[in-house]
Amino acid sequence: MTKFLVTGGAGFIGSHLCERLLENKENMVFCVDNFNDYYNPKIKEKNIEKFLSNPNFKLFREDITSKEKMEEIISSHHFDKIIHLAARAGVRASLEVPELYYEVNVTGTRNLLDLAVKYKIKKFIFASSSSVYGINEKIPFSENDKINNQVSPYAKTKKQGEIICKEYHDKYGINIIALRFFTVYGPNGRPDMAPYKFIDLVSRDKPIQIYLSEEEFNQGKMARDFTFIKDIIDGIILASEKNFEFEIFNLGRGNPVKLNEFISIVERFLNKKAKKEFINRQEGDVPLTYADISKARKMLGYEPKVSFEEGIGQTVRWFQKKEI
Repeated sequence: MTKFLVTGGAGFIGSHLCERLLENKENMVFCVDNFNDYYNPKIKEKNIEKFLSNPNFKLFREDITSKEKMEEIISSHHFDKIIHLAARAGVRASLEVPELYYEVNVTGTRNLLDLAVKYKIKKFIFASSSSVYGINEKIPFSENDKINNQVSPYAKTKKQGEIICKEYHDKYGINIIALRFFTVYGPNGRPDMAPYKFIDLVSRDKPIQIYLSEEEFNQGKMARDFTFIKDIIDGIILASEKNFEFEIFNLGRGNPVKLNEFISIVERFLNKKAKKEFINRQEGDVPLTYADISKARKMLGYEPKVSFEEGIGQTVRWFQKKEI
């Protein structure tokens, strides 16, 4: 029996990961989540509802910033692997309360690493973000690129998390993999993310706020490497099965989609025309994300399979049936 501690396990990525892990009857999944109010906590409750009756699943409603509470959990179970997804999310929101982001994303990560060392946990996987690349002139973004131009506190906390992970590997020999996720979307997606918001607003004939001029929008000046949730979960599972000492991997699709193309695809699936409201670009925004996934392909066997059009189709169908 393999025991996994999944932090942030009731969130979007975390709940999909718990579901995949529980498909293997040889896995025990221990989920930690504090159900904070960054978005409606009922969404997280719904995400994990179906796991609660599974004897191989256990939920802890705790916060990773409480080292005492985390030690109670970790000292009571002999975890084989920690998959650390818990974080205060949202680039723009981090501009408002940067202190909270540092407390959760940096101090929380350090708490878990301290306890992983103390209780001799074999493997630690850290959820990083494509935002660490910031304004990166070289494309596509490679794990070897210098990352000195983050444009939000959120991005800076993710970079700091990677630095701490490397420090703990070097000092204590703990095996760590950091995964840089690129714009994850899909069923159960976070309501603050563009795919969810755009589908929601277009379906209700409400205007979409686009942080570009109309000319820039039409020229395709903003693009994101949207990655479907199933492909991200595949990457996490592959990483959890490897025995690297310390590595960083991009998990993206390696094929950016321009914002104007994205909205056209949403319009087609909803059979509605988007109402667009053009606004000046906001602080914290980056014009392009673009993953070089050659390292993950070679070393993890990672191969994203879901096209953007297929993924948006699945997301729209889920959205039209969802209860919350």
